[in-house]
Amino acid sequence: MQQLTGAQSLVRSLEQQGVEVVFGLPGGAILPAYDPLLSSSLRHVLVRHEQGAGHAAEGYAWATGRVGVCMATSGPGATNLVTALADAYMDSVPIVAITGQVPSAMIGSDAFQEADITGITLPITKHNELVTDIERIPAAVAEAFHIASTGRPGPVLIDLPKDVLQATAPWRADQWPPPMDLPGYRLPGPPSMAAIRAAVQLLRRARRPVLYVGGGVIKSDSHAELLRLAEMAHAPVTTTLMARGAFPDNHPLALGMPGMHGCYPAVAALQEADLIVALGARFDDRVTGKLADFAPRARIVHADIDPAEIGKNRKPDVAIVGDLKLTLAGLADTMATTGGPRGGPGGSAPQGGAEAPDTAAWLAVLDNWKRQFPLRYSQDADGPLKPQHVVERLSALTGGDAVVIAGVGQHQMHAAQHYSFSKPRSWINSGGLGTMGFAVPAAMGAQVGRPGELVVAIDGDGCFQMTAQELATCAIEKLPIKVMLFNNGFLGMVRQWQELFYDERYSEVELGTAIPDYVKLAEAYGCIGLRCERADEVDAVLDKALAPADVPVVVDFRVHDREGVFPMVPAGQPNDAIVLGPEFTEQEQRAATRRDMGREPSNGEPSMMRERVTS
Repeated sequence: MQQLTGAQSLVRSLEQQGVEVVFGLPGGAILPAYDPLLSSSLRHVLVRHEQGAGHAAEGYAWATGRVGVCMATSGPGATNLVTALADAYMDSVPIVAITGQVPSAMIGSDAFQEADITGITLPITKHNELVTDIERIPAAVAEAFHIASTGRPGPVLIDLPKDVLQATAPWRADQWPPPMDLPGYRLPGPPSMAAIRAAVQLLRRARRPVLYVGGGVIKSDSHAELLRLAEMAHAPVTTTLMARGAFPDNHPLALGMPGMHGCYPAVAALQEADLIVALGARFDDRVTGKLADFAPRARIVHADIDPAEIGKNRKPDVAIVGDLKLTLAGLADTMATTGGPRGGPGGSAPQGGAEAPDTAAWLAVLDNWKRQFPLRYSQDADGPLKPQHVVERLSALTGGDAVVIAGVGQHQMHAAQHYSFSKPRSWINSGGLGTMGFAVPAAMGAQVGRPGELVVAIDGDGCFQMTAQELATCAIEKLPIKVMLFNNGFLGMVRQWQELFYDERYSEVELGTAIPDYVKLAEAYGCIGLRCERADEVDAVLDKALAPADVPVVVDFRVHDREGVFPMVPAGQPNDAIVLGPEFTEQEQRAATRRDMGREPSNGEPSMMRERVTS
């Protein structure tokens, strides 16, 4: 029987788990684990900051659907992972973080580079463990990957004292995977067919249904089932910031993104719906606005794999707990085989003679809203360059065939609004935590996971400077990410809030466009640096930036410094308070927000709906 050190056992366990790549940075406590890496099958990507390792693991997991792995030493190395772990926890991203720890005998003595990382990360990990027995390492690794990737995905941390990594123990090659002992970990069973049938009956009776799609559809790879259900139910679809790409933007039933900076048809549809079917979504405050005023007449079907989400923010009329892929398949199958109270004009009966629900009048209203209240901005040929224009040209020139990663702020919203997504795992961003600095390292991880594909990071000048050092990693590793830097010289979203809500008192938000010189900075990092300041230059610069290469590219787009993100629902306000933006007239704004929400006409429709349907 082979004797291995704890470090060798760790690396062997990762190999047995099928891990391909680890993002990390060595230090004293984790150093024993780096020696066996030299002779292993694992690829190690040496980052310039541990936060970059965590976000790279997230980007890899987002892009591939597999568990991302990052590694750091004790103390500051481990605490530098905290932001990425919190980010992964909020967005349900499966990653495993491995950290070194001071020797067991020194734990609790305030030893050099000691930090109680399991205590620190307890609220922001799905599970964590301080391993004190070398023979526990294989099972700890197996359990970590199982927990990270099953149920509602999330981050798991394994903390390994240096003496445990240096000790030796037998390696039992015939016992992989090792037995897992997880008495408190229970996965939901199959979704209730009774609940599915109840949900379908509500769908069949609804006159104004909306499928409210969250990131769970991406995580469960259930986009095909979603498409089938939407088409069978003749139900429009909203895709949240976390779900962009789960449903094709060019589909007639697509309404776009709801929420604080959502498309008007998506925001208004949720408000006016008589049935909302929430699929892997959590009624986040950025979607609901003032929760008490959200969708006041809608009945709710809530399907999620995490029972803790059911009823957390909005009490459902029908709750479905279980794997979303099975739930969506069950909903579509039941819709296909169960008759309803009426059929739609042209509703077909593909299976079992069931007719499709009649939502034609509702869809006509929504189509009218799409025409009347589109995303709107103006790009003058000789005027300041607008970020929306850059995103639209990027979408057109790539044909939507790219993996797009965004940081957090105005550029993130412009990207989510104006890029046309057609497939899942083509949009990666920090949604729940809103982590500035996410884009560059996450793009790095996505590029490792999807070699040979086009990976584009859309970033702001504020976000970019937080993790720009990972360009060095990308250049050395020949990871040709394309960074589209929207340089407006401000912390743009903060500036917009100060403009709207703080009487234009711009306190500490101006970054300036001169320092640093992003073209020179890119070149200093071994990348290609480009600059674009005019609308008529955008296509040529993008063509050059997107051309195949084995080095990263950074494009400094000098965009309009006062451009805002609209539509916008002010924080804490109901979605009815949506502001369309300066491109719309006062008359259009009044038309968009005039809702007689409290008065029900005799035909059962809100008066606004009656006007729209009959117009």
